[in-house]
Amino acid sequence: MPAVHLQENSKLISGHVAEKKGYLYWVLNLTDENGKRKPKWIPTHKKVKGNKTWANNMLPTIRKEWTEKLLQEATASQQSASPSGPSSAAISFVDFLYQWLEYKYKSATGRVMDSKPIELSTYSGYEQQLNNPIAPYFREHPVALCDLTKQDILAFYEKELERVKPTTVKHYHALIHGALNYAVDKNLIPSNPADRIIISKPEPFKGDYYLDSEVLNLFEVIKGHKIELVVLLTAFYGLRRSEVIGLKWSAFDFNHNCFSIRHTVTTCNVKGERVTIKKDRQRTNPVCGLTIDPFLKERLLEAKKQQEENRKLCGRAYNKEYLGYVCVDVIGNLIKPNYVSSTFGKLLAKNNLRHIRFHDLRHTCASLLLANGVPMEQVKEWLGHSEISTTVDIYGHLQYATKKQSAAAIEQDIVAPMLQNL
Repeated sequence: MPAVHLQENSKLISGHVAEKKGYLYWVLNLTDENGKRKPKWIPTHKKVKGNKTWANNMLPTIRKEWTEKLLQEATASQQSASPSGPSSAAISFVDFLYQWLEYKYKSATGRVMDSKPIELSTYSGYEQQLNNPIAPYFREHPVALCDLTKQDILAFYEKELERVKPTTVKHYHALIHGALNYAVDKNLIPSNPADRIIISKPEPFKGDYYLDSEVLNLFEVIKGHKIELVVLLTAFYGLRRSEVIGLKWSAFDFNHNCFSIRHTVTTCNVKGERVTIKKDRQRTNPVCGLTIDPFLKERLLEAKKQQEENRKLCGRAYNKEYLGYVCVDVIGNLIKPNYVSSTFGKLLAKNNLRHIRFHDLRHTCASLLLANGVPMEQVKEWLGHSEISTTVDIYGHLQYATKKQSAAAIEQDIVAPMLQNL
């Protein structure tokens, strides 16, 4: 990597935004050890059209990150060359956490061999929690990794419990405990001070849900809206947001009136960039595990036909990256997960409907099924839970009765009354 000679109070590395082969890059003006200019090209992974303003706005952040990165590397190089340099264990706890986070990033991107790979979305969660509130707290209460105690960690947890729920603190504990296990494994500390911390089991979460009359009102409100099909599929089948956004036409068998969950789409923030993760992922239910309701079959075929017409009308302007996806807009752009959740909440408020989260449509589906006598085992398969215990823990207080009623219960409670009102 090109060398850079900076002091702690030096100005940021200069740079600019450049274009290459239709994509935007950040170009930093670095120099090598001989003082010769050697630009560093950093890809934004975004196309030129519509992203220049974003790239220019992000440039100061990139310049700051690389200035700090190169300063840290220069400092580490000097310390390693000095016999009296500090040991690895003398590193601050915060600096160690960011080293561990970088290790996790390599694990998420398949660049380490001594760790079980993690999902990029899992890494994103670690990054978010570390940036706020873990790192800010331990910068205000600095402690070296080798001096960290159980009391230091507990003080952080107790402070956080003043503003967040125990479930959230449990996530912070999982991150800190895992990072310290890594420190033990690397012989940076002799034992894990978080080992002796016991987090009390939080109250079980109970999701909210709509009654059948509220579902009917919701269906009236979303008619013709961009997320109508997303909401219908989620309410009928209790799909996770990543599952409904990831649906492809190839997953549907309209001859046998069934479909399966084979693909998911999620988004997350990774190193300051919004990333879309598309992944093939098979549910635990059979190859064609969900029955297509007649009402939804009609709506799906209408949407498929409309997509084909939109593609012809838009021509080259149509986004071909998401060809084959069910949930796209009129120019072929994938309907993004965050847009669905935020728009859903705004729609409820605008139409004076009781507030629930978008994910609560999944609970609504389960509640309607169980209220209509569908067995817990069948609900488990309908929702795609890997273990029956998960279904029982969440919905065990509802009674159940017989099997082949999953699609029929939805048809009876929602579709039939709705069709009568048309």
